[in-house]
Amino acid sequence: MTNPTVQMARWSAHHPWRAIAGWFLFVALCLGVGAAVGGNPATGKDFGVGEAGRAESMALDGGLQQRPTEHVLITDPDGALDRTEAQAAARDVAARMERLPEVRSVASPVEAEGAVRVTVVLKGAELDGKKHVEPLRAQTAEVQQAYPGLRVEETGGPSVSKGVEKLRGEDLSRTEMIALPVTLLTLLVVFRSASMALVPLLLALSSIAASIGLSMVASHVFPDAGVGANIILLVGLAVGVDYTLFYLKREREERANGRLDARMRVELAAATSGRAVVVSGVAVAASSATLYLVDDVIFSSIATAAVLVTMVAVVSSLTVLPALLAKLGARAERRERRRAARNKPQAAGSSRNRPHAAGPGRLTRAVLEATRRRPAATLALATAVLLALAAPLLGLKLTDMGRETHPRAIPAMQTYDRLNAAFPELKSMHQVVVRSTPDRAPQVRAALQELAERAADDPAITGTPELRTSPDGRISLLELRVPHYGSDKAATDSLDRLRDDYVPATVGGVAGADAAVTGDVARYADYPEHQKEKLPLVVATLLLVTFGMTVWAFRSVVLAGVGVVLNLLSAAASLGVLVAVFQHEWAEGLLDFTSTGSIGSRVPLFLFVILFGLSMDYQIFVVSRIQEAVRSGVPTRQAVLDGIGSSAGVVTSAAFVMVTVFASFVPLHIMEMKQIGFSLAVAVLLDAFLIRVLLLPALLLLLGERTWWPGRNARPVSRDEAPVVREPQIVR
Repeated sequence: MTNPTVQMARWSAHHPWRAIAGWFLFVALCLGVGAAVGGNPATGKDFGVGEAGRAESMALDGGLQQRPTEHVLITDPDGALDRTEAQAAARDVAARMERLPEVRSVASPVEAEGAVRVTVVLKGAELDGKKHVEPLRAQTAEVQQAYPGLRVEETGGPSVSKGVEKLRGEDLSRTEMIALPVTLLTLLVVFRSASMALVPLLLALSSIAASIGLSMVASHVFPDAGVGANIILLVGLAVGVDYTLFYLKREREERANGRLDARMRVELAAATSGRAVVVSGVAVAASSATLYLVDDVIFSSIATAAVLVTMVAVVSSLTVLPALLAKLGARAERRERRRAARNKPQAAGSSRNRPHAAGPGRLTRAVLEATRRRPAATLALATAVLLALAAPLLGLKLTDMGRETHPRAIPAMQTYDRLNAAFPELKSMHQVVVRSTPDRAPQVRAALQELAERAADDPAITGTPELRTSPDGRISLLELRVPHYGSDKAATDSLDRLRDDYVPATVGGVAGADAAVTGDVARYADYPEHQKEKLPLVVATLLLVTFGMTVWAFRSVVLAGVGVVLNLLSAAASLGVLVAVFQHEWAEGLLDFTSTGSIGSRVPLFLFVILFGLSMDYQIFVVSRIQEAVRSGVPTRQAVLDGIGSSAGVVTSAAFVMVTVFASFVPLHIMEMKQIGFSLAVAVLLDAFLIRVLLLPALLLLLGERTWWPGRNARPVSRDEAPVVREPQIVR
């Protein structure tokens, strides 16, 4: 039966302009439909997990949900504050804010040592505050101009979110300015042809554009948590360029060997590298899809973005890429014929006119030769290095990156620090939410008042408690102020006392009442716990998917086991390096960050899943080359050396592109994106060099023919799948 990838490539190569026009029509259609449908951003209710999420859902039902809140801080930058002038400025602020249609309420000015604040609550949902905060900030700026002797500034959740959004946009633009030129330069070095170098970049960017359009449609099933575009850019540029690179390099190899015309070379590339791209893309998408099991809106957004951009990149490599290769290949042949006609002593098919045949470089050849001579020693040494790199993972500390961890490059964060220094009770809070029947509302209020009295003696709770009840009497909410950030131990200890002691001893006595605790501290504590609960399910499913994909691709249980073990080592080592760098202070100056002594709670799980998927890229491509040689009659041990040697150049080039893309995220100000970019770059370096050049060949050389158990990979090879295998690169 004809290979479907060959059928698609054959049609595209024979109808190139139709295929090219069809692809760009598809991209335009995706963008058009996405723009017409529009995105569906996640709401506050979508983000809730654990007890905190349950409490927020109850508060929302009673109309008591947290509102977007801003604080205008008035201080004297030069010293003692003039209270009379500060109060006048505060009254001016309050009067201006009350006139704005975006404002729900304005509180009376509050004084502290050397500071006055005015608290303003906006209309709408908490997450929508950043959309409506600019008019408030404009009024604050006008008051600042009216009182030049004072410092009048504004901060709060909406201002900080707006600042983070702006900074993230600037960072991503800078990332594109770094990644795109370096990727293009790398491709120019690899292909020594501007047209060939532009093809991978063009297809990657068009795949990203199509995926962004499709993600808008998908957001109506899986709401967008605001990270989708980042993931599409991060993954799309990496896999989009890689898949095209694998395909292009195979076509160039066959042209270098003087085989076949342009269309036949495209079909051969489709039967070999094309199939590897399909298997790899499905593996990456399947691995990414395991993130849906976390049951969290952020991870669902990440999974949707990664699956979409990976599969779109695969489609581009199967449809428009063969058409482009056929056109470029035919043009290259015409150019060679013209050159031969001008210089008759040089044959048109001479090696000077064709790309150089693929083969291992001097260093790769030397490493493979050393591995061939001592595979057991190589295996032991490489494994020891990876285990040593993974060792810091034992000290992993996860935290939810709260507002206090945002970069101080955001002006609102500088104000945030001054506000919390003057009014520490604003750092975080607990919210006790109780649901009961309306007739029990008096009992619930009495119980919550008793709880507030008990909490008054708690050293980690301060300020005046605020008790609110919904109009129908079903929902009551008690707000307690905590003078510590949510990540501080004092705050999390107070949460434990609240949940384990205060609530059961008071609200627990009201029959039929359902109580739950949320707030800044609870959100911070519950999110990592939720991930820890889901981690075993995600990891088990991921291992099963990876194992099953490898068995399906190569019909070998042994190879599947090898892949799982190597991927585990690679992921553990890269996460270990991440912990060693970001949980300590020694690299702060080098990478421009301030260590929180922890890793973002979302980072390890995201990295573990994505790394498994990306590791399958190189594994499938390299093992496919080994499999080709075995099917043509080469003994497995020699096929291992030939396959790894012949694929070394393209793997190195692809790895360099991926590392460039991922490393361009390291200068970002957002801590979690910085950690993700760093760890992915490290993982690709380890995977492409230490794993694929040392560990994989050493292990397969030791296994020999047992690599293909339970069979010897003897499935009959069809005419469309039969590859042309070069002479061995490494002497036995």
